[in-house]
Amino acid sequence: MEHTYQYAWVIPLLPLPVIMSMGFGLFLIPTATKNLRRIWAFPSVLLLSIAMVFSVYLSIQQINGNSIYQYLWSWTINNDFSLEFGYLIDPLTSIMLILITTVGILVLIYSDDYMSHDEGYLRFFIYISFFNTSMLGLVTSSNLIQIYFFWELVGMCSYLLIGFWFTRPIAASACQKAFVTNRVGDFGLLLGILGFFWITGSLEFRDLFKIANNWIPNNGINSLLTTLCAFLLFLGAVAKSAQFPLHVWLPDAMEGPTPISALIHAATMVAAGIFLLARLLPLFISLPLIMNFISLVGTITLFLGATLALAQTDIKRSLAYSTMSQLGYMMLALGIGSYQAALFHLITHAYSKALLFLGSGSIIHSMEPLVGYSPDKSQNMVLMGGLRKYVPITRTTFLWGTLSLCGIPPLACFWSKDEILSNSWLYSPFFGIIASFTAGLTAFYMFRIYLLTFDGDLRVHLKNYSNTKEGSLYSISLWGKSLSKGINRDFVLSTTKSQVSFFSQNIPKISVNTRNRMRFFSSPLGVKNTFVYPHETGNTMLFPLLILLLFTLFIGFIGIHFDNGVMDNGISELTILSKWLTPSINSFQESYSINSYEFLTNAISSVSLAIFGLFIAYIFYGSAYSFFQNLNFKNFLIKGNPKKFFLGQVKKTIYSWSYNRGYIDIFYTRIFILGIRRLAELMHFFDKGVIDGITNGVGLAGFCIGEEIKYVGGGRISSYLFFFLCYVSLFLFFFP
Repeated sequence: MEHTYQYAWVIPLLPLPVIMSMGFGLFLIPTATKNLRRIWAFPSVLLLSIAMVFSVYLSIQQINGNSIYQYLWSWTINNDFSLEFGYLIDPLTSIMLILITTVGILVLIYSDDYMSHDEGYLRFFIYISFFNTSMLGLVTSSNLIQIYFFWELVGMCSYLLIGFWFTRPIAASACQKAFVTNRVGDFGLLLGILGFFWITGSLEFRDLFKIANNWIPNNGINSLLTTLCAFLLFLGAVAKSAQFPLHVWLPDAMEGPTPISALIHAATMVAAGIFLLARLLPLFISLPLIMNFISLVGTITLFLGATLALAQTDIKRSLAYSTMSQLGYMMLALGIGSYQAALFHLITHAYSKALLFLGSGSIIHSMEPLVGYSPDKSQNMVLMGGLRKYVPITRTTFLWGTLSLCGIPPLACFWSKDEILSNSWLYSPFFGIIASFTAGLTAFYMFRIYLLTFDGDLRVHLKNYSNTKEGSLYSISLWGKSLSKGINRDFVLSTTKSQVSFFSQNIPKISVNTRNRMRFFSSPLGVKNTFVYPHETGNTMLFPLLILLLFTLFIGFIGIHFDNGVMDNGISELTILSKWLTPSINSFQESYSINSYEFLTNAISSVSLAIFGLFIAYIFYGSAYSFFQNLNFKNFLIKGNPKKFFLGQVKKTIYSWSYNRGYIDIFYTRIFILGIRRLAELMHFFDKGVIDGITNGVGLAGFCIGEEIKYVGGGRISSYLFFFLCYVSLFLFFFP
């Protein structure tokens, strides 16, 4: 087994040969490389599959042997200073390796079809493969400086992929916003790493944990300094995992291609902050102030993300705020010391949210022939509706992913979220109330997304579809714009309103006669069965959805509670995941353990909240709306006397808060962007008017005085007489 661990360093390097081959091919033989571009997807998937098999084998060894393996190479040795690089294989690493490789493979397969008509196909695969390498290197890192190195590479790949269509101004702004926001957290992470190196003289995890176990409890170190350094480390996780107040970059990051949203902003990169906290939790847990702060930030984030998702009309941004909220659940779990629950939810959420994001990409792909290739239209749920008739497989997978995230048993996220809710109630009723209420909100906004997308009738129709010339319907350029001039995609809504009402469906539905006027479209290139209205995507895109559906259905069973005696550390072994995670380099006393009966009892309330949220969403957005409207249900809620004004104002306030992102972006714009700009203008004026003015004034005064003095010693009697008369006149003026 140790012989196997010796070759674990190969895992992060496996995607590199394809990256280098594609890069050199584009430089040396660009024409041939681009002509054979679809072939490059196969080795990318193959090498990452080998990494996945190796990762699964290491995980099996971890489960059977419960061992930790670390291998180090000395990089720099100077007197007492030694910097080492290496890799660490423990249960936490093995979990992350499986997660990254499995989701990465499915996203690569999906991307082969999704990006097939984009001129930046090879560039996309280079970026995404390099991201996989960076992420695999991050989770196998053996010390803080190595984590920081790969942390920055992951951020760079995120910047490149968010701004993949960089000629779109909104995409360019989004990647810059993500870069600048993450620099705030990364700078704090760097300061925290340097601070702990100054304290311990080492960057190894074991040395940091030695501080936590020995020095801090015995007051052998300045607790204020340690707390400050721990806070700086946590700041890096706040930015990377989109926690309040550095969450503002995540919704705008949806300007990148949809596969990137599934890989980076749902399953892997945003989980890097959770991974870092989980890795360093033995250090944080010895600092109660930091643990309380982590749990507080997680609670604020999970509630804020849920409220901001309530009124969004962009399907990907709605899922982005959902990701932010679920990451808040993980952060809350880590803050209260529930290590296993946090990692369990990390696993279940990754597969469920990847399914939802890839499903949204399938929806966008099917809507683009109708509304064009503008994200403002193809991702707008206002223009959707009734898609269940046209994309049945996507609809089925999306529904299961939605129910999983809502916490409906026995789907994946039910087990992990319910465990976090139970532990939150045990830790603090305040955290329990907020987390439980947010679970109900999650069910509401997730089912709202599903209903607006698939329920009812299609809310957009063709205005003119008869103008057909040469060109392919699905060809898009490097910049994401349509290359086809053959179809006039001038479409109109079947309503004059541009937004979906927050609490109701005030959008007239398309009649059957209107739908019947839509006809099949046959491409001038001879491609048959190309539809003007939405259609199911190809098998290459559906295959990852079906595999992720299997994960969503069955991955939660590793968290089923069972009673199997007591482990060596005195904690009841409740789940299969418990055996996997123990022992680990992060081994510490888990704060919470409940039996199966208590778990099922606590699950009743969480499932009830989820069902209630589903029911409310179905009332306001589903087909049941007309039934309740006939019962005057809407008038009872909104227009009933004397509640009309009050409830109307509440509705308006909630909608405005959610649709405008809680006004946080506006606040940042006015305080930081405009404030810093005005401060810069003030400093520029001070520099030019005061600093330069004094300097220039002294020079000008010297010049004038010199010009006057030179006439004093010039030898001209007329000048002497002139100055003499001036002095006499001044003397007589002041002393008459």
